[in-house]
Amino acid sequence: MDEAELLERLVRKYSPSGREAPAVSEFVRSARLFGYAVRVDRVGNGIARRGHGRPRIVFLGHIDTVEGRLPVRRTAGRLFGRGSVDAKGPLAAALLAGVAAGGPGEYTVVAAVGEETDSRGARQLLGRMRPDAVIAGEPSGWDGVTIGYKGELQVEAEFRGARSHYSSPHPTATDRALAWLEAVRRLVAARTADSPFRSLTMKVVGLEGRRGGDRETARVVVDFRLPPELSTAELLDSLPRAVGSRRPRILVRVEALEVDRRNPVVAALVAGVRAAGGTPTLWRKGGTSDLNLAVPAWQVPGAAYGPGNARLDHTARESVSVAELARSVKVLRLALERLRADGLTLRRSAAGA
Repeated sequence: MDEAELLERLVRKYSPSGREAPAVSEFVRSARLFGYAVRVDRVGNGIARRGHGRPRIVFLGHIDTVEGRLPVRRTAGRLFGRGSVDAKGPLAAALLAGVAAGGPGEYTVVAAVGEETDSRGARQLLGRMRPDAVIAGEPSGWDGVTIGYKGELQVEAEFRGARSHYSSPHPTATDRALAWLEAVRRLVAARTADSPFRSLTMKVVGLEGRRGGDRETARVVVDFRLPPELSTAELLDSLPRAVGSRRPRILVRVEALEVDRRNPVVAALVAGVRAAGGTPTLWRKGGTSDLNLAVPAWQVPGAAYGPGNARLDHTARESVSVAELARSVKVLRLALERLRADGLTLRRSAAGA
């Protein structure tokens, strides 16, 4: 089974968050054919392992996708389909790289569930694995390595008040919600930096007003993306207060992450790109990933890597070059071999992280 066939098998199993089981079964079946020891844990993660001892390297991929079926096809050297980029392409590359890579130690490939929603798959593993290094499976391009992700804070603010006639001079609950939003926009504008990665941004993802009896309510949901210089606690403390509002309810909370560009995982991936004939690019992205959770929890060096153009994530044009997929397998193999050869240095780095 080559790279394209493996990826096509995974992509054909439609797996939006919450409905990953058929794709996990395909992942497990394929990994077993490649000689991995496989299992499915209590939350549905597919876990494939080969080798034993140190160093212990985890490739933390995810098998869930956003909603929206796409026709799966191969044409003009590309494979089209939901998940081909985000993030079954990285998973396929990781399985094949582990088969080809030599050296000591244990290598585990995780097909995590729920990354696109609540990261329940990754959260399940944080207290149950003790790796020496982690590579998150996310599209970076075969010659790119991602070293930073912004944080996310999503909150719901609720405004309540007495119902009044629309001709009344008193603001409605929705008026107060909109005024609060304007104050929040001013706060965000004050945290704009020269770099998008260093800027605080926001999106309003929901606004609803209701009237019943003599009361009225308005709810607004706002999603913030935070730079590493701003914690979610600091942002929460700085949010404006408004009369008639409840303290915002936290829906999503993930801290930003920026790893040391000199850490052993970044160095191994960069060396792999160069050895495969590429010029490495280090990316800092505006989204979040399971890497945001894994590196702080495990206190290990890490980075994100995988084939595919991240601009195609979640779009109707999602597709990956078969040639790029093959190149990423080579990069990952070379990186794994370097990490295994430098196992003692890697363990010391993890201990001091």
